[in-house]
Amino acid sequence: MALTAPKRKRRKGRKKKKQKPQNRLRLILRASGFAALALVGGSVLWAGLYAIASPPGTLLMLQRKLSGDVIQHPWTPLEEISPHLVTAVIAAEDTRFCLHNGIDFEAIDKALEEKKKGKRLRGASTISQQTAKNAFFWNGGGWLRKGGEAWMTVLIESIWPKHRVMEVYLNIAEWGDGNFGAEAAAQARFGKSAKDLTSYEAALLASVLPNPHKWRVDPPGPYVRSRSHTIRSRMDQVRRDGLDACVLNAR
Repeated sequence: MALTAPKRKRRKGRKKKKQKPQNRLRLILRASGFAALALVGGSVLWAGLYAIASPPGTLLMLQRKLSGDVIQHPWTPLEEISPHLVTAVIAAEDTRFCLHNGIDFEAIDKALEEKKKGKRLRGASTISQQTAKNAFFWNGGGWLRKGGEAWMTVLIESIWPKHRVMEVYLNIAEWGDGNFGAEAAAQARFGKSAKDLTSYEAALLASVLPNPHKWRVDPPGPYVRSRSHTIRSRMDQVRRDGLDACVLNAR
């Protein structure tokens, strides 16, 4: 009678332990913490880089280029931009530029009060906020972009001096027809360098900043002429009250 080998008992596979909900939550929190740290660290490095280096371009420039525009974007140091243009954009866009820390809560409260009285809700975006949006983000709304804009505004105001905020703003602002920055706008609209802009020309350029595709400087329509006249009056007040001193005195 043949002997048969004893059957080996099959080892039952070990069951994988199910991950406890507490451990899973801990991993999610840890990953979220690393992601937040990376975002904060990356934004600080990015803002720090732009504090000393010229932004090579913006997302809006890329958008305009993809739509067929020829982009003109020569970088010009603040010292080579007319002080009239500095005063004009402060008068037109943000008279409290030298007084706030990036976000003008006083202007926001005033805008909301006017809204309650039935008036049209006007923008309260500061030059610093516009600079943060233009340099780091894209056009359009949404809480993601708005939150990022607020964070980068506080960040650049903490890292950059006011004259640097103005320098970056004047070099990446859009003036229509693919022209970005004061030098490109001055050459395209008046055939001269940004450093040679007169008070009248600076006021005209500042008057179309909210919508450079709708309003024209060459030639200016009735609205632009009227708005530029108002801006010139405000420029006198800005000079008189020293509301441009944080920029012009640091040039």
